[in-house]
Amino acid sequence: MRIELRDIHKHYGPVKANNGINLKVTPGQIHGILGENGAGKSTLMKILAGFTAKTSGAILVNGAVADHRNPAQAAKLGIGMLYQDPLDFARLSVWDNFLLGQSGGLPRRPRAFRSSFQKRADTFGFSLQPDTLVNTLTVGERQQLELLRLLALGIQVLILDEPTTGISSTQKEILFQAIRKLATEGRSIILVSHKLEDVEALCHRVTVLRQGQVTGEMAQPFNTKHLLEMMFGVPPVAPPRCVRQTGEAVLVMKGVSGSGGRTGLKHCDVVIRQGEVVGLAGLEGSGQGVFLRLASGLQPTSQGAIHLFGREMLHEDYHGFKRQGVTFLPASRLEEGLICGLSIAEHFALQDEQKRFKVRWREALRRANEQIENFRIKGLPDSQVDALSGGNQQRLLLSFLPANPSLLLLENPTRGLDVESVNWVWHHLSRYCSKKASIVFSSSELDEILMVAHRVLVFFNGRIIADVETTQTTVQQLGRAIAGKV
Repeated sequence: MRIELRDIHKHYGPVKANNGINLKVTPGQIHGILGENGAGKSTLMKILAGFTAKTSGAILVNGAVADHRNPAQAAKLGIGMLYQDPLDFARLSVWDNFLLGQSGGLPRRPRAFRSSFQKRADTFGFSLQPDTLVNTLTVGERQQLELLRLLALGIQVLILDEPTTGISSTQKEILFQAIRKLATEGRSIILVSHKLEDVEALCHRVTVLRQGQVTGEMAQPFNTKHLLEMMFGVPPVAPPRCVRQTGEAVLVMKGVSGSGGRTGLKHCDVVIRQGEVVGLAGLEGSGQGVFLRLASGLQPTSQGAIHLFGREMLHEDYHGFKRQGVTFLPASRLEEGLICGLSIAEHFALQDEQKRFKVRWREALRRANEQIENFRIKGLPDSQVDALSGGNQQRLLLSFLPANPSLLLLENPTRGLDVESVNWVWHHLSRYCSKKASIVFSSSELDEILMVAHRVLVFFNGRIIADVETTQTTVQQLGRAIAGKV
């Protein structure tokens, strides 16, 4: 299916998310849409998928003007989108979610339909069991379910929005194999990404966006330096490793266990000291998320003891941990970090710690304007947070961090950020190191951990199976540990 976008504009008040974009996508090709966070990539694709209305411009499908106004109408045309956060119901099974995503009601031959689902999953190497609850799946497995749902709708133009964010290297390779197979079947694939390695590994052609406009196109073989220049203007500067100023023990866990994720956390013994930057590696659901939530007081331990600066925290909740200088930043921006429907300024109003009868709107507006500038957030004080790009939502969350924490617990703090934004985040976080704060962060990017952390803890099946200095290990060695081969 041939797709052509002509002079697409999308304005949010004075903010021009898309400013006259032209794009052509041909059948059987994997076409990359590359750009920094806030460049307008996701907005453009949501317009094509019928999720967002364009301000002006035209969409042509096989040469005919299309005027679809919602995702259901787009799906009837053969256009579907796999979003950064898969659309599913966590408490229902894989099979229930798959059926709910189909048009035309329940299948007349459910057994045959279920068999075809399993056959399609097996064809792609997806390890999905129909009766498994979705809330036990990893992000990568939820993506696989969503992909099968779209294919069952007869999608011929498949849009993937940052599909490798937060998934393991194994799941990434399975996804890439599926994408290549779909392209050989004649489907048009659009890959939205800020990761050069993903684009170079998959795409036949790439269009680069910057500040809502097309800055260039390129076909294989790609020139990495030229692509970076089109994305950022100048190549981004890598962040410095924080200077290690190891002091007293900040966090001590002794035999700590807790539930959650796929495996929970089992008998964890660890010490985090002042001034350390510690990376957490492992397949999603291997215990890192539970570790961070136990260490921040967001959930209680089932056994063991946690000490902060020598004080036992057995009966303390999140607020007790916070009073000791502990701050937690979640990976799920809109589920745990921000409140959909509220503006940036309203979020700062909620953070006002002065107990007053009236909301200090003038102060909230001042703080919003100040942090929008400091953190280079592309939005306005009255912008709703769910209308921001994923990268700008992440910048907003980072702007909430206190000035002088003792322990920062960050769950995938650079999730979905482009290389320049990743470097900017770590430049910002390095300021906390100079104040002897400890930083513990999880990441699916081993290169990032090796670049900025002093130590790395590798999780496998709910246990820490390796605790090594980053200067004494490699990506390959960490990869083996993540797979349980120590």
